[in-house]
Amino acid sequence: MLTFAGSTVFLDNNKTRTFFKTDLSLILNTVVCNRCRLLQKQFSARNWIREDGKQAREVTPQPNFVVFLKLETPSNVKITVIGGGSFGTAMSKVFGMKGYQVCLLVRDPNIVAGINQDRRNPKYLREFTLPDSVCATSDVESALEDTQLVVHALPVQVSREVLEKVSPFIPTAVPVLSTSKGLEVTSHKFMFELLQETVSNSGNKRPLAFLSGPSFAKEIMQELPTAVVVACESLETASLIANMLSSSIFKVFTTTDFIGVEVAGALKNIIAIAAGMAEGMGLGMNAIAGLVTRGCSEMRRVAEFLGGSSVTLSGLSGVGDTFLTCFGPLSRNRTVGYRLGKGETLSEILKTSQEVAEGVATAKAVVEWLPAVLNTTYTRALVRFPILLSVAPILEGRLTPEEGMQQLMSMPPTVED
Repeated sequence: MLTFAGSTVFLDNNKTRTFFKTDLSLILNTVVCNRCRLLQKQFSARNWIREDGKQAREVTPQPNFVVFLKLETPSNVKITVIGGGSFGTAMSKVFGMKGYQVCLLVRDPNIVAGINQDRRNPKYLREFTLPDSVCATSDVESALEDTQLVVHALPVQVSREVLEKVSPFIPTAVPVLSTSKGLEVTSHKFMFELLQETVSNSGNKRPLAFLSGPSFAKEIMQELPTAVVVACESLETASLIANMLSSSIFKVFTTTDFIGVEVAGALKNIIAIAAGMAEGMGLGMNAIAGLVTRGCSEMRRVAEFLGGSSVTLSGLSGVGDTFLTCFGPLSRNRTVGYRLGKGETLSEILKTSQEVAEGVATAKAVVEWLPAVLNTTYTRALVRFPILLSVAPILEGRLTPEEGMQQLMSMPPTVED
């Protein structure tokens, strides 16, 4: 028996309804919990309260749905992947290799035709063949009909618009797994907050999970060993999704610390741009290693301030993903930084880039978001977080990479933290 299970609840009035699908090989029992309260404590990056000397937020308890799935075989389970880019394509292969029925929801009709006719994505990673159980469509309703899991694999900056459009078509209580990393520029919100406002709002609460870790899409498609982590406030839900993904080449760990996973996933891209600049300027491995290490320290302190765990930041979604993004040759964010270090402007780089480097938008958002969260000025925040806050001025042309590095090296000695 596979189980989507949320937090433990107290029920004042336990009413259940059972919904039977026409396909008797798959029976979906949905327990609708009325007037229940969660035992778990959740944290968010909004509306802070003081707790144990840290800033945190206690989220208003919401109704909880516990979904039990009786599955005879993965071929009876439909999974919808939103986004036909590199990582969406890679995720469809991971699930497809396990035998799940995967439907890629994409806008480009050429990608739809390429996947359905040739088993290849003609735009991204086109040298790789997808499993026969993977199909594609541009029709939102058919893509989400009877799905048991939704995987969101779009850039953060376009996520809100798409999620608002697809939300009415996602079946009740079906979990959403996000692979997107970054801060929305307009609202300064993480993906878990965007999902809470769009697909898991007050009218339809559903489990939300987040996948992160060192995982280049191309290496996943090459079937090279990969290890990631799935975060969800419900460990049972995280474990179920981990079991669905896990194979001999794709190892999945679990955690309930979605705050730490989300913060690391966003901020590591800024560090990677900085590391790329150092490499492009030819500053040597000493400088790059020092820059990345201090960047990880800044990232950890932000995560802990928001309620995340230092354990998460030292794990796959923290230093693991940071190392890959900073040193891996396939890293889009590192490449942007490298070209900046070589003297190109950001506009020149973006004109010749096919895929999105999330760190560019995130770096600009963090300049406004982080001082506000810390309740201080940019100048004072810069003393504590010089790497995270120095990348945006370089991207905008207000500072050269050389000037940025000189500022870092000119800072007075301090105690390592």
